Amino acid sequence: MVRKVLQVITLLGWSVSVFAVDSEALEIVWLTQQKVAAAALSNLDSVPLDEGLQGAQLAIKDNNTTGRFTKQKFRLKAVRVPQSGNVENQFNELVQQGYQHIIVDLTADQLAVISAAAEGKSVHIYNSSVSDDRFRGSECRDNLLHMVPSRAMRTDALGQYLLKKRWKKLFVVVGPTKEDRDYAVALRRAAKKFGLKIVEEKNWTHTYDARRTAQSDVPLFTRGTEYDVLVVADEQGLFGEYLEYRTWFPRPVVGTQGLVSTAWHRTHEQWGAVQLQNRFKKQTGRWMSEMDYAVWLAVRAIGEAATRSGSLEFDKIRGFMTSEQFALAGFKGKKLSFRSWNNQLRQPVLLAAARSMVAVAPLPGFLHPKTMMDTLGFDRPESSCKLGN
Repeated sequence: MVRKVLQVITLLGWSVSVFAVDSEALEIVWLTQQKVAAAALSNLDSVPLDEGLQGAQLAIKDNNTTGRFTKQKFRLKAVRVPQSGNVENQFNELVQQGYQHIIVDLTADQLAVISAAAEGKSVHIYNSSVSDDRFRGSECRDNLLHMVPSRAMRTDALGQYLLKKRWKKLFVVVGPTKEDRDYAVALRRAAKKFGLKIVEEKNWTHTYDARRTAQSDVPLFTRGTEYDVLVVADEQGLFGEYLEYRTWFPRPVVGTQGLVSTAWHRTHEQWGAVQLQNRFKKQTGRWMSEMDYAVWLAVRAIGEAATRSGSLEFDKIRGFMTSEQFALAGFKGKKLSFRSWNNQLRQPVLLAAARSMVAVAPLPGFLHPKTMMDTLGFDRPESSCKLGN
């Protein structure tokens, strides 16, 4: 939504609104629903209540810093739907009010509903939380852009690293949720893509009692077939942390715990990232999360497209953002851009341990005719989404 900033002048007791000079502003919405805080794995973990929002606020400052020279202004409207509220109704109301750039932190089911509701309308939805491959494939939408890596991108990053280390025999442990099963599907695809072998796959059916799990369940669960690495599919963090240092064989743990693949991590400092890390921590008093980074990217993408196109109009921003000329600095060593066939933001994926940056994918040696970043996730020929065709 583009609005003129109004100046209010009191004249003879009347309030008169006039347009300020060079004061056009683009309003960006951040939409989420209040969540029930998940139980932390330990008392050391704190769950930030402002995750995502802080990334948006920092990016708005960045946009307006540039906007002072381009005579463009950006504003943020934060909308939190109550737990008992209806996200679809709130989204439709925002669209009816004229908002055209809506960044969402929602569940996969909610994302499916609102993206269908927005079909054919002049609105961009920026997905900052859902990694489901289906939204980059069979359920892709022309107005749905993905700021977070897909599961395929995450598991391909791991696959490249495992192949580089020659850890080719995988023991896969799959958690009880649908998300865990989806992650396992992506793992199997990556294993086939990079010539890795899943020598054993088991479903985790034990309790989540750390004392019992640590002492008895894990060693017995992980004995048997010889393997090079244990790969965990536990997106909710229910049990994965208990596996490290407790396996029958002394093996590394990777996947959703151990060595993880992520868009952002507190240990990342290369390519000027320390500057972004420090500014965020000064603003919030905490480290920037992957969610914060995804929302920051969304706001910055809008700002970059507005600056480069010289306009705050939706069609011009949309056209430039999805063009070959668009390039966004993301502090990861490469310019980021959107894949024309499925609206996924192509970007390097970090491979990190708790307190160490281990590698950045795509790794050297994995080649592609256009950009090495397209070795991660579904490339154009293998994608069931053909938006750019």
